[in-house]
Amino acid sequence: MLKSYSDLRVWQESYGLSLDVYRHTRVLPADEKCGLTSQLRRAAVSIPSNIAEGYGRRTSGEYLQFLHVAYGSVCELQTQLRLAADLGYLTPDNSNVLLSKTGSVERMLKALIRALDSRRASSRRSGPSPEPQNPRPPEPLRKRGT
Repeated sequence: MLKSYSDLRVWQESYGLSLDVYRHTRVLPADEKCGLTSQLRRAAVSIPSNIAEGYGRRTSGEYLQFLHVAYGSVCELQTQLRLAADLGYLTPDNSNVLLSKTGSVERMLKALIRALDSRRASSRRSGPSPEPQNPRPPEPLRKRGT
């Protein structure tokens, strides 16, 4: 059972990808520090950050919203990695490794989104949950005198 967002494999993989992006972007030209380097790093960090933030939200709808933002960041990162490779800032080997890891994270995110969408759809089809037998909270949770 999951105890934290950090137990999610997709979070672990995307966190590792973020570290790799930081390591590989150290070699980009200094004049790209506020440009492509910053964009690559922001997109990479956005992926595990949005997975974590969504995990901490109250509803599966909110969670899905953050997972979709993370998915958008994956697509953004893939585009920027291709651009960095085509500009000659990343070696073909480094670019291929990062794109492969990004593709893996993309597939895991798609699977998680599909699973949560499916679960939400099936819970909506089953209708509202029945009223509890005793709507009052147990004694220790009620205020005194009520």
